[in-house]
Amino acid sequence: MKRDLPPLNSLRAFEAAARHLSFQKAADEMNVTPAAVSHQIKGLEDRLGAPLFRRMTRALALTEAGKTALPLIADGLDFLADGWRRMRIDDGAGFLTVSVSPTIAANWVVPRLPTFTDRYPDVRVRMDTTLGLADFDRDGVDIAIRFGPGGYPDLTSECLIREEIIAVCNPSLTEGEHPLREPADLQHHNLLHTDWDSAVPQPDWRMWLTTAGVDDKVDWRRGPVFNVHAVALAAAIEGQGVSLSSRFVVEELLKTGQLVAPFEITLRSSFDYWIVYPPRNLERTKVRAFRDWLLEEAKTTAGGFAALSDLTVLR
Repeated sequence: MKRDLPPLNSLRAFEAAARHLSFQKAADEMNVTPAAVSHQIKGLEDRLGAPLFRRMTRALALTEAGKTALPLIADGLDFLADGWRRMRIDDGAGFLTVSVSPTIAANWVVPRLPTFTDRYPDVRVRMDTTLGLADFDRDGVDIAIRFGPGGYPDLTSECLIREEIIAVCNPSLTEGEHPLREPADLQHHNLLHTDWDSAVPQPDWRMWLTTAGVDDKVDWRRGPVFNVHAVALAAAIEGQGVSLSSRFVVEELLKTGQLVAPFEITLRSSFDYWIVYPPRNLERTKVRAFRDWLLEEAKTTAGGFAALSDLTVLR
């Protein structure tokens, strides 16, 4: 059956501009210039023989034709995107894109990854290491590990690890002139801080020292601040001071002896580690395999918690 359809890029430009009511925002989303978006929409309007937007000095509004077309075009593009995803679905082989922060990737996922690749040699794992949140459709991400409160809209969230914060340092700091034996000994050492850049306060040295009962002996403000936790851990490994870290993140470093936990004090965070994915993605063999593998590995992690009873789906 012959279909009378305009160019796909014109429809994409119209849908984005209509959704944002902005050529600039549509251009940013499509990685083109506003002029290119305007050109695509003008071609669509010429083909239609009617305007889709009312262009005002500082605003953009849909005409009646545009209002009528928008939901239908949006649904059509969603169906096309879903069809393309299904065309890429195979029986377990090919690339699997995992979105995960650099720290979690380097310190927890990568050391364990050989057990997954040995079990599924046909699946090539692609690590998308970023501190930002993945857009599963736009970025082509299959599954993600996120640190946060869970309950992400329209996504399935499964708790991978309950967050526990501990103090860690190079083993050399437990020896020498001022060995770390008790929390008050921190007054002789640098405190390494991580700026978590979070809207929800995370455990920091002030909380830890208060819990330990030595906030009157140790100045929590002392020491350098890092905006990437992996860098703070690198400084701790080099013996430059003591860092607060997730037990989950430093488990391998503790096992290999690169770091030690000189104290038994543990703080709970308001955030945890979550496996996150669109519900439909679990229909794919390789996504389910990776998710199941993550849950298996979490059970062997100190302080780990992985239970299907924690699964939450918000639609």
